[in-house]
Amino acid sequence: MRIRNVVVFSAAIFAGASAGSLVGPRPAEAVAREMIELQRDVTTLLQGQKDLATQVTQDHTVMKTLIEQSNDNVTKLGSTMGSVQKSVQDVQANSGARLDTMSTQVQGLSDNLEEIKSRLGKLNQQLVDLQNSVQSIDAKLSGSSPSSGTANPTASNQPSSQPLTGSPSNSSGAPAGPAPSADTLYSNGLRDITSGKYDLARSEFQDYLKYYGDTDLASNAQFYLGEIAYSQKNFDNAVQEYDKVLSNYPKSFKLAPARLKKGMALIELGQKTSAVRELREVIKRYPGTEEDRRARAKLKDLGVAVTATR
Repeated sequence: MRIRNVVVFSAAIFAGASAGSLVGPRPAEAVAREMIELQRDVTTLLQGQKDLATQVTQDHTVMKTLIEQSNDNVTKLGSTMGSVQKSVQDVQANSGARLDTMSTQVQGLSDNLEEIKSRLGKLNQQLVDLQNSVQSIDAKLSGSSPSSGTANPTASNQPSSQPLTGSPSNSSGAPAGPAPSADTLYSNGLRDITSGKYDLARSEFQDYLKYYGDTDLASNAQFYLGEIAYSQKNFDNAVQEYDKVLSNYPKSFKLAPARLKKGMALIELGQKTSAVRELREVIKRYPGTEEDRRARAKLKDLGVAVTATR
């Protein structure tokens, strides 16, 4: 458009010059010089038009190349985003089960550490008791050694009472073997649940509750029975086992995870209303805990408000 205007303007100048030469008498030499200058200007304008057209063509080619490269980059980016989205969906699909498994394992390791500390404390106390017993025995032996040589007649009566104090045959002759120690049952149960041997771990924790149901770790054993049922997707039984923790052990530090996992099991059973109620109880009773964070995240996934609206 600009070039056309310049050409039109030049033609107008040329026409005006020609008309002026016709209207007013001017020297032929001046007219010829103006004509030459006008032709030179027109030639310059035409060359500028040609150069501008060439530049426009080159710019168009460059822009076309850049647009094609941009389209290729957008296509590659779209493909990459599709792959990333699929990966994220796969991770989200598997994260729930993995998180539950990892949570169970971490809790097992934590309880195992606490149990080891408890056992160390008991061993220390046993060593102190043993040392006191040895000192007491040494004191008795040193006090009775002078009369042991002169009391041969009475010493003949000792065999009748000695088997009662140290004979292992009496204990081995019991009709049934003694129950495993609490430490053995609990440690074996933790080891087997963390290694995925759920049936064996269930039996060990059940035995622990049978023989040592009034100990400090009884609530832990009950909680792990719920974890085993949950891991085996027996969600009805899991809810029952978690309920026993909540009702039988009101001072247990497993109350928060038991209520959280009960809510999770109710979700798996399709009982959304009950599940939401349990998750809100977790948030209300145990603020600032890991269970509080997980309960909030689960309610968000369900599209439910953290607190009930009135």
